[in-house]
Amino acid sequence: MDLKLQGKRALVTGSSSGIGAAIAKTLASEGAFVVVNGRNQERANQVMNEIVQNGGKAAVAIGDLSADEPAKQVAKAAAQAFDGIDILVNNAGGGGAINWFDATAEDWANTYQQNVLSAVRLIQQFAPQMKAAGWGRIINISSGVATQPTAQIADYAAAKAAIVNLTVSLAKELAYSGITVNTLSPGTIRTSGLEKAIRGIAAGQGWDTDDWAELEKRTAREVWPNPTGRVGRVEDIANMVTYLASPLADFINGADYRVDGGNIGSIN
Repeated sequence: MDLKLQGKRALVTGSSSGIGAAIAKTLASEGAFVVVNGRNQERANQVMNEIVQNGGKAAVAIGDLSADEPAKQVAKAAAQAFDGIDILVNNAGGGGAINWFDATAEDWANTYQQNVLSAVRLIQQFAPQMKAAGWGRIINISSGVATQPTAQIADYAAAKAAIVNLTVSLAKELAYSGITVNTLSPGTIRTSGLEKAIRGIAAGQGWDTDDWAELEKRTAREVWPNPTGRVGRVEDIANMVTYLASPLADFINGADYRVDGGNIGSIN
């Protein structure tokens, strides 16, 4: 299927590894010109070089988005790379205290900066340009815990819930502009960090295997259950983001798409 993304210009934040890197590579494989963002120059360059080696076009904009001035510099570098941005994927984020009372008020504020205000800063930079062009895509990455919070990582879950909320507000603000705004909420996705966590759980619970296929199956049944029966792949997220970024998704707006194997027990 041709997603009609040839020559569209995309900035994917937090794309020097993990889910963000997969999104950047998949957009590039569909012909988009991609700006890779992260805080580590070497890792960001690796993603950019892989895209270029596979025939795509890519650039790098290094910077921390959790403060105003560095975020402005990222926006400036991204806009200069391909003379504008048509697609903004707000993937950068992090934080989250395991125990409710481990996080101070300052920790909560920092988590909000990383996950919410990082997106707001870039939206305010690029939405006016998209509006002037009459077309654009803003895709915000949230999490399943936004709508089904647990006792743990309360600050992170609350920040991700704000992402879902602001997406709907922004879609209304940008009504009739040609810009769509959507959220994608991943479930349990296999990254190096998650795999390490699962192997730690397996060791702690005395599972008598270190075979990843078996660990994945047991995780999807016993730890973070989902009816699909497996842990998600970064490509699962990247494929959905790429579709939402495409002109084929023109009539999808203000929505939250869960890509979680059916983990979240909600009808919406």
